[in-house]
Amino acid sequence: MTPGSTSPSAAPATVPDADRPAGSTPARVAAVDCGTNSIRLLVADVDPATGTMVELDRRMEVVRLGQGVDRTGRLAPEALERTLDAARRYARVVDDLGATRTRFVATSATRDAQNRDDFVRGVLDALGVEPEVVSGEEEAALSFRGATSTVAQVRPGPYVVVDLGGGSTELVHGTTTPDAAFSMDVGCVRMTERHLRSDPPTADEEAAARADVRAALDEAARVVPLGEAATLVGLAGSVTTVTAHALRLAVYDRDRIDRAVLPVDDVLAACDDLLRRTRDERAALGFMHPGRVDVIGAGALVWSEVVRRVRDDVAAAGGTLTEVVTSEHDILDGIAWSIA
Repeated sequence: MTPGSTSPSAAPATVPDADRPAGSTPARVAAVDCGTNSIRLLVADVDPATGTMVELDRRMEVVRLGQGVDRTGRLAPEALERTLDAARRYARVVDDLGATRTRFVATSATRDAQNRDDFVRGVLDALGVEPEVVSGEEEAALSFRGATSTVAQVRPGPYVVVDLGGGSTELVHGTTTPDAAFSMDVGCVRMTERHLRSDPPTADEEAAARADVRAALDEAARVVPLGEAATLVGLAGSVTTVTAHALRLAVYDRDRIDRAVLPVDDVLAACDDLLRRTRDERAALGFMHPGRVDVIGAGALVWSEVVRRVRDDVAAAGGTLTEVVTSEHDILDGIAWSIA
């Protein structure tokens, strides 16, 4: 199944009623994450008393809401319409599954847009809920909650969780809760539009993009103690696509990608390979979502710079980081937990 499939996800086993604490009633919630490149939906039964989440539907559409925002400062009319069309489809899913609570979170592109009020009104009409244009720091905290809800079962903290999006990349440090977070204005769409215009990118384009990412990481490292990471966790479509490539998957397999642990060198090699392929070569990969073909080179570049920087900062602090963890649980899960 590709990462853009609209088929419902396979749900984990429910907690038997006999094992559920007295007074514990799962809440059926709907979480929507609208970023620069994609809009995603999760409908789930969440039970805070038992710490369980049963997925009923998880889906994603590439709508490229952030098309041109880095250059114009505005949401393009066609991008806005694509996004609102998807929101209307999501509204039908939410109604059909009977979710009683919905939270719609909008991130980088909407934060940056001068005409974001048009977006807010459109979503309110489509879904009956007002979208929250959250800060980069809150976005990071929600991603941390979603990722560590599953990664903490198999890998130790402290964690550095990295949510690599279309317009921004959030880094958050913590063990059980976030203690430092920073949002960088670099992402796969923004870096593609700003720098990587050739197919494949030229050496000069690549060098300029890397310089941008490294400068942003210098700022982030003043806030987030990257060198204290025991586990580095990557989230979102660019990271999961790199992971699929590193695993040499013939098709996208969410179960194999989720909580995959890869050597740093394998991740960096997969990033470099994706960056230097042509668009047609990337499109021919069986796991590649069509909506990521033109931006995955930039996403891979950003991820490679983050991985190198965290590895080097850990080494400078006297530690060793040899592996990277990928999580398919991310800000969507964090949003769902936040309203349960």
